[in-house]
Amino acid sequence: MDQERDSTGRRPWIVGVSGASGTPYAAAVLRGLLDAGEHVDLVVSRAARLTLIDETGIAFRDAHWRDDLAVWTELDADALARVRYWAPGDLGAGPASGSYPAKGMVVVPASTASVAGIAIGLSKDLLQRAADVTLKERRPLVLVPRETPLTGTTLRHLVRLDDAGAVILPASPAFYAGAQDVRRLVDFVAGKALDSLGVAHTLYRRWDGELGGARREEAGEPKRPPR
Repeated sequence: MDQERDSTGRRPWIVGVSGASGTPYAAAVLRGLLDAGEHVDLVVSRAARLTLIDETGIAFRDAHWRDDLAVWTELDADALARVRYWAPGDLGAGPASGSYPAKGMVVVPASTASVAGIAIGLSKDLLQRAADVTLKERRPLVLVPRETPLTGTTLRHLVRLDDAGAVILPASPAFYAGAQDVRRLVDFVAGKALDSLGVAHTLYRRWDGELGGARREEAGEPKRPPR
């Protein structure tokens, strides 16, 4: 068997959702990965479930995770068939081992508690353990912190993770892509996370050097010829 794939041919991206505010970012990353035809292993922390209910009114239950995920992400059954869910307390799960075939991991949103746990190798739950495994196996790890302002302690943890090879990608949307609503701002951050993973997407309009190009595109105006 190919050491980089399991017996079914899967080699997923691991998506960890922690308890920080920002569950729409997680949904957008999941949509982007699945729209790109990727496989996903999902870990939703216990704290994240409380945040999800607070921000969206959607419950996330172990026994009904597929139905709840469909409501949360608005994805169809074909896309969700490529998702495998692992309970956050399952430290015997596949992603807890370096021999488990995975492409890498994104933690979105990344709470300061999860950042601290990953930085010091605490591995108190599957999300932290999977991130630690991702680092030790030298696979891509993207962390999307959203909290602001940040304490010196959290900043030091983030620097430590950057030194270890992780990509620190704050949930800081840009406005040059012509976003006119919250969802497109969310998609910009999700798109930057997918860029860091090397996954193709069309979540945002890329800068092409044309000032005001996004506004003109929104208005249906023709693109200006290059000078």
